[in-house]
Amino acid sequence: MLRLKRLAVLGLFAFCVITGFLFWALRFSGAETRAALPPPPRAAAKLETLSSGITSAVNITRSADAQWLMHAAAQTDIPARALRAYVAAAGAANESAPACGIGWNTVAAVGFVESGHGTYGGGSLTNAGQAGRPIVGPSLDGDGFAAIHDTDAGALDGDARWDHAVGPMQFIPSTWQLAGRDGNGDGKADPFNIDDAALSAASYLCAHGGDLTTATGWTDAIYSYNQSDSYVDHVRDRAAAYAAQSGTAG
Repeated sequence: MLRLKRLAVLGLFAFCVITGFLFWALRFSGAETRAALPPPPRAAAKLETLSSGITSAVNITRSADAQWLMHAAAQTDIPARALRAYVAAAGAANESAPACGIGWNTVAAVGFVESGHGTYGGGSLTNAGQAGRPIVGPSLDGDGFAAIHDTDAGALDGDARWDHAVGPMQFIPSTWQLAGRDGNGDGKADPFNIDDAALSAASYLCAHGGDLTTATGWTDAIYSYNQSDSYVDHVRDRAAAYAAQSGTAG
């Protein structure tokens, strides 16, 4: 009888240990249990033709063909200046990480959701790709948003107490310090410039998703940008729409 009681106690103990471990494992691997969405079609772009006979020892990211750019901008309702930056950013990111496979329409979808392609607050982009007025998101003070104390002494967002997401791709200052890239070749990374911001976003997505042609890779990439399932859904829907509207789904 005593032996049976001991076995019962050991069995109960083992059950509790296994149940606790499974509960911990599920919480720890929450990102893995999140449903991965099929990636949107990857939109292609017609690029400008390089002059014949010219060779280069380094990769050169080609710009979008001017005629294609104007047509695609009209079809998608993306400002041409922003669309040019998205195409260049996707091209540069794929050159740096060939396995990434990011489409310009994914970069554009993030740009739309984050700032309406730089038009948030009634602004617009200049010919140089600069935000016509500062694009600064709400205070990340924990009231409806994550609480993120100031990380840049207010240099980018003007707030020395709390951080704010800034620029057309809405980077948090601390993230920009790590992910900021110079997309227009002027020697500095500026989150308020669409060329810099778009390249930084594309590179960030590639780094966090790996292969964005897969469901897991694409979903992980977008989720890393904003930890919200509804955000992932919104970006995917918009990216798919851009591919369909431009008629360049690959």
